[in-house]
Amino acid sequence: MQRAPLGALFCEFLKVSLFGFGGGIVMAHRAAVEQRQWLTEGEFADILTLTQLMPGPNVVGVAVCVGTRTRGLAGALAAFAGFVLVPGALGFALALMWLGRTDIPLVANVLRGVGPAAAGLMIGTGLRLLRPHRGDARTVVVAMLAFAGLALARFPLLLVLAILAPLSIAATLYQREAAR
Repeated sequence: MQRAPLGALFCEFLKVSLFGFGGGIVMAHRAAVEQRQWLTEGEFADILTLTQLMPGPNVVGVAVCVGTRTRGLAGALAAFAGFVLVPGALGFALALMWLGRTDIPLVANVLRGVGPAAAGLMIGTGLRLLRPHRGDARTVVVAMLAFAGLALARFPLLLVLAILAPLSIAATLYQREAAR
């Protein structure tokens, strides 16, 4: 793990927030793992898993966790501030100006057109996050069950988590005991 400069944490998560369409997880992964090498693939996957269980936007939790992991409380504050301050103000202003104006064809088309791109980014990130676990059949099965429960059966997220999290934990514990 590298010790991240506070300014770099602020700037990277500012970029994630400003340009991370579809939630920013893709860009957060690229910045923290691929470009800056602050985290490994597995560490990022663990952080994202943790933030999936927390309320609020996942990418905000990722920013705080990456900042904490690389620089402690100061890093968490720098990453959070980069993600929230400027983009929050900009997003608030844009929302006031345009989101209520879906009667304007250009605005309606932009909002309609961004959805598929965001979905593609999320699918791509999900596949990347599965990469470090591709040799672990248990993980792949749990991921497939989660996808089936959420995307195909359209079960609520909390129900899927309530069922799959204990099963996955139990399978992991069983696998570790069997390996001893």
